[in-house]
Amino acid sequence: MSPELISILVLVVVFVIATTRSVNMGALAFAAAFAVGELVAGLDADGIFAGFPGDLFVVLVGITYLFAIARANGTTDWLVHAAIRLVRGRVALIPWVMFALTGALTAIGAVSPAAVAIVAPLALSFAVRYGISPLLMGTMVVHGAQAGGFSPISIYGTIVNGIVEREKLPGSEVTLFLASLTVNLVIAGIVFVLFGGLKLWARGSVAVDGDGDGDGEATGEPGATDGGGYAESRPAADGTSPAAVVTTAPTRTPGEPAGDTTRLTPARAATLVALVALVVAVLVLDLDAGLTAITLAVLLSAAWPADSRAAVGQIAWPTVLLICGVLTYVGVLDEMGTITWAGEGVSGIGVPLLAAVLLCYIGALVSAFASSVGIMGALIPLAVPFLAQGEIGAVGMVSALAVSATVVDVSPFSTNGALVLAAAPDVDRERFFRQLMVYGGVVVAVVPAVVWLGMVVPGWG
Repeated sequence: MSPELISILVLVVVFVIATTRSVNMGALAFAAAFAVGELVAGLDADGIFAGFPGDLFVVLVGITYLFAIARANGTTDWLVHAAIRLVRGRVALIPWVMFALTGALTAIGAVSPAAVAIVAPLALSFAVRYGISPLLMGTMVVHGAQAGGFSPISIYGTIVNGIVEREKLPGSEVTLFLASLTVNLVIAGIVFVLFGGLKLWARGSVAVDGDGDGDGEATGEPGATDGGGYAESRPAADGTSPAAVVTTAPTRTPGEPAGDTTRLTPARAATLVALVALVVAVLVLDLDAGLTAITLAVLLSAAWPADSRAAVGQIAWPTVLLICGVLTYVGVLDEMGTITWAGEGVSGIGVPLLAAVLLCYIGALVSAFASSVGIMGALIPLAVPFLAQGEIGAVGMVSALAVSATVVDVSPFSTNGALVLAAAPDVDRERFFRQLMVYGGVVVAVVPAVVWLGMVVPGWG
């Protein structure tokens, strides 16, 4: 068996173990990089660490640190309730508010599961209170998160654009962002029509109090919070399935009454200014997103240390570990020639468009059960030699791969889908699980072919 084939099989094993045993894929990838690098490729430690993505590490830490402060001082809660008041309680617009809100959160730097974890409990509570289909509300939240997920300053966007730059491929940050935004917006429109959204228009408006009707007492039920916590998904005690738990986190400024999310306090105002400053610094001044975010987070921490004390612990360390581990292993594959070997194998199919659609389906299928960012980090470098031939547009192919690997996060086996399932109060969970599973299966079957036809066949980039 060739060294290249061994390294590919080890990558498959990493995905399988991470999916079935709830082990962080990044930790597995670091171990695999060490084993394959030392025993198969004959690399030393310097050779193994050559692929460590130091720039992406800073981006991930900086952006999630800043967002953790925004969550800790109640800025995200303020945004949620401001959005609800904006539509004056019109029921038919509430799913779209949740779509836009999660999209805005991921677009400004929130990790997709973090945005879903914040918005889904409130959204699903509104769904139950106002008779909105939980499937409609849950899928709108997830597709909203993915709609904003590839902005130039988002986690997914910086990861994919960083990989594209690292691999010296032609890229377009705006095209990638608009591709994901458009696909998820179209899907959201279809979902809204199919799952009862049109019937909501006849209901008019409902009363929405200043603190948000979706907030409930802490009952221990999935998705319920006490106004000072957020719902998140963690493995159950047996490690086999996600279960929602309530985690207390500071979401108010010192001395402010608990649950008061309507006041724009100095800390929240400063955080909003920091988020706008981040956008301007990255998009207008072309500054590094990670270093800028860390600087802004440090300034906020120095001004309001009580609110920011726990923010470092809220950095998305599992995501940081996952991305850095997978990309380090991909660096080992590159060092030992596996990337070139695999790319030549895909291009050897002889029909470039067929190879392209197969890669999209591989990305969608694997991502429905494993990490979206993990599969993107592996597939895009594997496609480099294939794209280097020039028969397929790199911008269109990367966009199609990115959309295929993330739009399937509605699957209940993915983190976002599991968060939605866990956050839904007063529903038949087995029925809701089946609905999400069937819907996720339809997305896996249909979307890769559609984005292939729309982005790859026309030859973008």
